[in-house]
Amino acid sequence: MSTPVSTPASTMADQLHAVRASWGWFAVLGIAFIVLGFIALAHVLASTVVTVLYVGALIMVGGVVQVIHAFRVQGWGRFFYWLVAGVLYVVAGGLMMYNPLLGAGVLTLMIGVALAVEGIFRLFAGFGSKHGKGWGWIVVSGIVTLLLGLIIIARWPVNSVYILGLFLGVDLIVNGVGTLMFGLALREKKN
Repeated sequence: MSTPVSTPASTMADQLHAVRASWGWFAVLGIAFIVLGFIALAHVLASTVVTVLYVGALIMVGGVVQVIHAFRVQGWGRFFYWLVAGVLYVVAGGLMMYNPLLGAGVLTLMIGVALAVEGIFRLFAGFGSKHGKGWGWIVVSGIVTLLLGLIIIARWPVNSVYILGLFLGVDLIVNGVGTLMFGLALREKKN
């Protein structure tokens, strides 16, 4: 007795059918993200503090793993590099968790600088591809990103108490709308 061999096309069709059958879960998840996004926007200070505590905890865990790694690779000749880097991670994460508002200030400034630098890179990329189709959109994207970064830097440190919470809320809403629309599109394809 032989078992039928599944082809990649039938496996893909089966997976697509399973995803389409779950369209309701995507819709519910999207709605949940949207609601959580509006809650985050209504409480931007609390959202900022929670975000910093989360990032601080992740940095501390990464530091502990790096310290453990240092002791595991002692023979490689870079023990002190790994150890010092790990300890610095643990200290930075601990400071962020001890004083989340200071951590928010540091993270906000880093985000502002990163956006400004990214905007400059996009401008160079856009102007560097003038002969290609759609290069203007890259330039517009670069201008918007650069301006956003400069606005964050100009309002720093005052905006540190709400920028991370604002970003979290907007991200949750945008993700929620996208997930909801995806679920609804799957429902329409099912019929």
